[in-house]
Amino acid sequence: MAEPYYKRVLLKLSGEALGGDQGYGIDPKTITTIAREVKRVVELGVQLSLVIGGGNIFRGLAASSKGMDRASADYMGMLATMINSLAMQDALEKVGVDTRVQSALGMAEVAEPYIRRRAIRHLEKGRVVIFGAGTGNPYFTTDTAASLRAMEIGADVILKGTKVDGVYSADPAKDASATKYQTLDYIDVLKKGLQVMDATAISLCMDNSLPIIVFDVTTDGNVCRVVCGESIGTLVKGA
Repeated sequence: MAEPYYKRVLLKLSGEALGGDQGYGIDPKTITTIAREVKRVVELGVQLSLVIGGGNIFRGLAASSKGMDRASADYMGMLATMINSLAMQDALEKVGVDTRVQSALGMAEVAEPYIRRRAIRHLEKGRVVIFGAGTGNPYFTTDTAASLRAMEIGADVILKGTKVDGVYSADPAKDASATKYQTLDYIDVLKKGLQVMDATAISLCMDNSLPIIVFDVTTDGNVCRVVCGESIGTLVKGA
């Protein structure tokens, strides 16, 4: 079995990733596939945490653009991430992975409160920790939550799992001339407006020199390959 290059990682998944081909809701086959992939990574001895978006259930930004109060829409989005987090916890425990969900919003009946030291202790004991409800504040995305939690737990890298195999100069599905970047500087991402993570998340990573790897999470075995240091996807780092 390959030796992991990264010892502690945060895997960021979009809510749409759980929707599978339908793109909305939670597809049981897709979530089970992701759970098995996570299990392989944990078996390598890697300490793994997760942040999952809520776009497959409710998208706060889209709702606020149609007239809903932004703060209310964002809180609804946070609740959507909790639904995904609990679904992922169930899928992981079905394949034999000890998992804890920590929520940035108080909901003691279904999840632990987010406590940094407790999260680190869970990771040290080999448990997967899923951080739900974003940062617990409106006007921040789950990308920002992923950057923040990754730094708080001392992660080596953020793995951004998407449906494409890296970052391109344009949408490869619409533009045949789009070129894939192997590596990018944080500044380039911000200047070119590339859809890696939102600007707040990129700035946080840049200020703290936390690398981001954007890769295709739908290909079987890719999470393990990235964790073991294979050059997959696009690496975003400092100059």
